[in-house]
Amino acid sequence: MDTLSPAQRSDRMSRVRSKDTRPELLVRRLVHRMGYRYRLHVRRLPGSPDLVFPARHTVILVHGCFWHRHNCALGNRMPKSRVSFWRGKLEGNKQRDAAQRRALRRLGWRVLVVWECQTRNADPLGSRLLKFLG
Repeated sequence: MDTLSPAQRSDRMSRVRSKDTRPELLVRRLVHRMGYRYRLHVRRLPGSPDLVFPARHTVILVHGCFWHRHNCALGNRMPKSRVSFWRGKLEGNKQRDAAQRRALRRLGWRVLVVWECQTRNADPLGSRLLKFLG
């Protein structure tokens, strides 16, 4: 049973962002500080990647652990209500992500996925981004 009323649940879900999330903004700041310039959410590419580096033919996808089912404490959580709905929804997200990564690679793009939990420690993330982009 949901502990929130339908109006409260609707309000809470309306606050979930798909763009300009905290992890995405952190990655953008790190990459910008390193001197790289990028395009945001290029719609002509499969999945509209978060950061696109056209000259390098490279994209960075910043995924929330819960929504994209990362294998970590945040990603392994399952809501207690409407479990069958959530299982289908979240597995669908995971399958769609894999298909979009394959499509990008087929088009010749290099793809890096940065997970929300990886943004908590900026030093290793910065090294990983520098290695990927450099």
